[in-house]
Amino acid sequence: MLDTPANRPDLPPEIARRRTFAIISHPDAGKTTLTEKFLLFGGAIQMAGQVRAKGEARRTRSDFMQMEKDRGISVSASAMSFDYSDFRFNLVDTPGHSDFSEDTYRTLTAVDAAVMVIDGAKGVESQTRKLFEVCRLRDLPILTFCNKMDRESRDTFDIIDEIQENLAIDVTPASWPIGVGSEFLGCYDILRDRLELMDRKDRNKVAESIRIAGLEDPKLAEHVPPHLLDKLVEEVEMARELLPKLDPQSVLEGHMTPIWFGSAINSFGVKELMDGIATYGPVPQVQSAEPRQIAPEEKKVAGFVFKVQANMDPKHRDRVAFVRMASGHFERGMKLTHVRSKKPMTISNPVMFLASDRELAEEAWAGDIIGIPNHGQLRIGDTLTEGEALRVTGIPSFAPELLQSCRAGDPMKAKHLEKALMQFAEEGAAKVFKPSFGSGFIVGVVGPLQFEVLGSRIEMEYGLPVRFDSSQFTSARWVKGERQAVDKFVNANKQHIATDHDGDVVYLTRLQWDIDRVERDYPDVTLSATKEMMV
Repeated sequence: MLDTPANRPDLPPEIARRRTFAIISHPDAGKTTLTEKFLLFGGAIQMAGQVRAKGEARRTRSDFMQMEKDRGISVSASAMSFDYSDFRFNLVDTPGHSDFSEDTYRTLTAVDAAVMVIDGAKGVESQTRKLFEVCRLRDLPILTFCNKMDRESRDTFDIIDEIQENLAIDVTPASWPIGVGSEFLGCYDILRDRLELMDRKDRNKVAESIRIAGLEDPKLAEHVPPHLLDKLVEEVEMARELLPKLDPQSVLEGHMTPIWFGSAINSFGVKELMDGIATYGPVPQVQSAEPRQIAPEEKKVAGFVFKVQANMDPKHRDRVAFVRMASGHFERGMKLTHVRSKKPMTISNPVMFLASDRELAEEAWAGDIIGIPNHGQLRIGDTLTEGEALRVTGIPSFAPELLQSCRAGDPMKAKHLEKALMQFAEEGAAKVFKPSFGSGFIVGVVGPLQFEVLGSRIEMEYGLPVRFDSSQFTSARWVKGERQAVDKFVNANKQHIATDHDGDVVYLTRLQWDIDRVERDYPDVTLSATKEMMV
């Protein structure tokens, strides 16, 4: 068994062995390929489906939407649970594309750590920086994997410096690459004093691991050419002098990130990273809630919905709520209270995920992610408990950056369109606003690709062609304030007023001037770009 930091010795063993983490990266850094290899080494699949392969081999396990399969990108967060060594890994693969960043932000509220994947040739890219900022806001521990070392890559010290400067976090090397590009042989495992060699012939196989007695060991010369060996010895000595030593506590506090180097497509460095997650990653953490926090070791079960996904299986018009268990030991058939409606729910068919595959979950512990099939009762932000009125906090909803009006291709099907749009709004896939004046809906998203995904899903899942047209409005803000002040404001600005899918009042703006005018003329009303999904 791997050693783990004694960060919560009081936890029940089943909870202490959970590691719940998200994988974050800029698009095309190799995140989905890394996820595949995790499943391969966890014994969950027999052969990794490569994103760039052709035909059936391309159908990677964590991408289940048709559009994801067609384009080779992830646009929806998916969850996977599997065992590795003595641990239970709950892995959430998030969209790398910035147009789907809100899904990623919400996912980060449901995990205890993040694995940041960066491309060895490109270093820290814009989307990585944004996602990292969200991790910092939540003090999430971060472990870093520098991918694609078998291609031409930047200097190792440059990559480390860039992470330290751009992300203001201490970086400590857990491994050190030997050569780059066509000369990349493998890595020196700094933490365990081993030589790890890459097998270029079989991409699903881990090559040999050679235990050595430090960099002076003559065994190294048998496997590493002299020019690469000299460079390795010199660089590792410099790294030991210049870079901080690994401090497990600092990693748990989110101040330091260990970095592993490798090539996910060649299955290299992945196992070392997984050992690192088991050893240095946090156990399930305390969850923020009102009126009190929820501790994982509490006997009573509590969990919260951080994602809703409809029609994961096109054969069944299903709707699954992804629930992060925050405390206790859940068993299938349990009655839990749906705090928002105060009604009891019997959870008779909970599922565990392996991307689009699922199996009945007989039990789950704090830290696990389960799916609860339902017909619309569960929304993002909902809390389920064994009776206590707790509401998990901190799940954000952001104002959209692009607005378009949406109409059904067939005017007779307007009611069907309303149903489809409300479903996607509850999923968090888009914001849907019903203006006070006029017919139709205004749909708000973060990036243009979301309109494409929405249009394609409405047509596929509802057989309903839709048209998106430009809107006179450019942004939306939630209206907050005392009831009387809000009513007065709404009556005076009807042309700009809409409601969202929860019935909350929204102010639609054309120009920044609109927002400035409201701030000047209505001091008792606040226009907010975020809404807490606490229900």
